[in-house]
Amino acid sequence: MATIHRTTLTPTKLELLTAWLPKQSWYEGHAGTPELARAGGFRLDDPEGEVGIEFMVVVDAGAPEPVAYLVPLAYRGAALDGAPAEALIGTSEHGVLGTRWIYDGVHDPVVTAQLRALLRGEAVPQHQSTSDTPDPTVTVHGTGPGDGRDVRVHRVLRTAEAGREASGHLVAGWTWPDGTAVRGVLAAVTPR
Repeated sequence: MATIHRTTLTPTKLELLTAWLPKQSWYEGHAGTPELARAGGFRLDDPEGEVGIEFMVVVDAGAPEPVAYLVPLAYRGAALDGAPAEALIGTSEHGVLGTRWIYDGVHDPVVTAQLRALLRGEAVPQHQSTSDTPDPTVTVHGTGPGDGRDVRVHRVLRTAEAGREASGHLVAGWTWPDGTAVRGVLAAVTPR
């Protein structure tokens, strides 16, 4: 089980994402700097204990209408060999662990493997900020990818009712800037 350290991270995750997010093709914000706030998320454990895995939901309150984004994050103690340049969100100094290379998790094989395991019912979602605590609000609906199908991460989140997709999908919640709690599909098995 991953240990959540109560320490500093310089620059912070939100600072790194503020610079990285507007460069992404799926970013829906305005031309200015986004005003990001944490809005939800969860963690998964790496069976080898080497890679930190977090599925972070951030809301850009600076957009004309707030927009929620899902950014899977991989925290590594060294650079990820073979990763494309655009996969690196940045590096940060962790107060306990030292330099961390923070990657967009869709490019990290450990993150994608654990997401597939979660969709198959073989991994347990963990609370975002409490060590060794399952998060029962993160749910999987339908059958997961056991037959070679891909998993699509929903980058821009929409409020949706669970159960509308025929294939396996992952549902979790986030909070809008006005305090409204909502749920939606964060990832789904790609249909054939």
